[in-house]
Amino acid sequence: MSQLPKVELHIHIEGTLEPELIFELAERNGIELPYADLDDLRSRYSFTDLQSFLNLYYANLEVLQTSRDFADLVRAYLARAKVAGVRHAEIFFDPQAHTVRGIPLSVSAAGIAEALAASEAEFGISTSLIVTFLRDRPADEALDVLRELLALGTPLIGVGLDSAEVGHPPIDFVEVFDLARANGLECVAHAGEEGPPEYVWQALQLLKVSRVDHGIRCLEDDALVEHLVANRIPLTVCPLSNVRLRVVDTLADHPLPVMLERGLVVTINSDDPAYFGGYIDENFDQITGVFDLDADTLALLSSNAVTASFLDAPRKDALLAEVAAWREAQ
Repeated sequence: MSQLPKVELHIHIEGTLEPELIFELAERNGIELPYADLDDLRSRYSFTDLQSFLNLYYANLEVLQTSRDFADLVRAYLARAKVAGVRHAEIFFDPQAHTVRGIPLSVSAAGIAEALAASEAEFGISTSLIVTFLRDRPADEALDVLRELLALGTPLIGVGLDSAEVGHPPIDFVEVFDLARANGLECVAHAGEEGPPEYVWQALQLLKVSRVDHGIRCLEDDALVEHLVANRIPLTVCPLSNVRLRVVDTLADHPLPVMLERGLVVTINSDDPAYFGGYIDENFDQITGVFDLDADTLALLSSNAVTASFLDAPRKDALLAEVAAWREAQ
């Protein structure tokens, strides 16, 4: 599915940290890893829920120490995204995952911004940066991070909310999102992955998000589904992630077909592909095989992502034309 033009809207840059790069950066920075070798590390990529994944995810971030490390991480993702047919990516960045371990915000943000600034020239991929706040950390900390990023002039397009969802409702972050909107930033949030439909309502009504990340549990609330459909609010769905984190048992159990039948604006994304078994092209490949999706449906999923992006109208029109040309060629 690499030929289908794609836009990726739900990609955590830290979640693209492949085992090979972990070992390379550990050697560069003189860090002793708790893994004997690559096979030992890979053997730990079996998760029972979101928290079990996060434990390994945060441990591996220790190898990211310098701006160069962060730039290398971004470039590695962009090189793989190019192979996958990605034309535009709106990339999530978790600054608190680094500040809490002593990495200054200026270091991580500078490395990421440097690589993204060259993304079109180097890889033919346009990019935007969305800073995501860890919902299992204090909202006041998120406010401080946002203020510092604004003071640094970091080129952000929006803010988001992620990490362990259960027990950490969107309502806790109203002040953070108010500040973001006051500074002209777009708003998105993870909701309805492991958390209940009520979290999706809160994200929409209190945080005033224009996209919902994941959102698959919206199907448990018919009124919420009707609201999402009527208002054309996109959902950034991550099928392979949902399987790896046991949100669904198997890909065949995924509610994607039902979501499409209900008229929801579904987009396909890879979330944390280094951990969840596939980049965006592999997500498309697997859902196509399991659900026998036709070219019209694949083009719809890709077009949904273009429309749901924060790109300007001319760039959206150009990408929609690319998708239409792909469909005509099938």
